[in-house]
Amino acid sequence: MKRSTLFLILAIALFIILRGYIPDKGEGGFTAHERALIHGADSTMRVLTIEDSLDLAVLRAPSTYLSPRTIRSNDFMNLCRLMLQTVTHPSQDGVGLAAPQIGINRRVIAVQRFDKPGEPFEIYPNIRLIWSSDSLAYGPEGCLSVPDRREEVLRSQEIIVEYALTRHPKWSVRDTVRGFTAVIFQHEIDHLDGLLYTDRL
Repeated sequence: MKRSTLFLILAIALFIILRGYIPDKGEGGFTAHERALIHGADSTMRVLTIEDSLDLAVLRAPSTYLSPRTIRSNDFMNLCRLMLQTVTHPSQDGVGLAAPQIGINRRVIAVQRFDKPGEPFEIYPNIRLIWSSDSLAYGPEGCLSVPDRREEVLRSQEIIVEYALTRHPKWSVRDTVRGFTAVIFQHEIDHLDGLLYTDRL
């Protein structure tokens, strides 16, 4: 084999390795409408509810992945800030929030990690559920988008999720989550697929 051919093969292999495990599926950045929502709010965003037919159409739509370039953008950083300020605001006081709930049909969620010291809120872009245990249990759930209602929902007690690193969005990370925090993840990931917890009853 010629040296130039070998060099080309090695260069391609190195590029694939450095590119990471999350493919750039060609999605563009945020749309003009999404950017208007992201930059049109100072501190919190309106949470969509099932009580409004236009809101419900957004909540029922599947969310799309973000490109690595978009995850590194100021638009995404502003979205993260607004999601955290919205879910922790006293008027909401939630434990999780999905981007569709504020009108952005992208695969981004905020989750309070009750399984970590200090119980911090964390943001997860391009998240997906890749495994869930057969160990199930009922537990109470509510939703900021389904006001004044709580129900007992059957959920897996252990899951594995995969998501993009914010600082290095071409690389994916897998995380095993258990207990109540696993329930929050499942609830929020459902939103990304256009599902509400009431569909699980």
